[in-house]
Amino acid sequence: MTSEALGVGTSQVEVSNIAPRGLWLLVGAEKLFLPFDEFPWFRDARVSAVLNVERPFPDQVRWPELDVDLTLDSIRHPHRHPLIAGQGDHSGASGR
Repeated sequence: MTSEALGVGTSQVEVSNIAPRGLWLLVGAEKLFLPFDEFPWFRDARVSAVLNVERPFPDQVRWPELDVDLTLDSIRHPHRHPLIAGQGDHSGASGR
């Protein structure tokens, strides 16, 4: 019996663009915009750290170098998830 190559996984995630006002994130086939005003952890971060994004679970993305974990719902609907951490405080990023 031979094994066939699997298709592209559903866990794919990548930062497709960093713009002056925020960044664009591709999650599977979905394109999401994260404005720096609502996601301040990325504003002054190194580009290499922003580009290093993972999707450990279907509903979560993670930037390990920045210690930022966000649910997809918090990205799609930030008004439902008020910002808990201050701009200079990365420790509360997981609370989104």
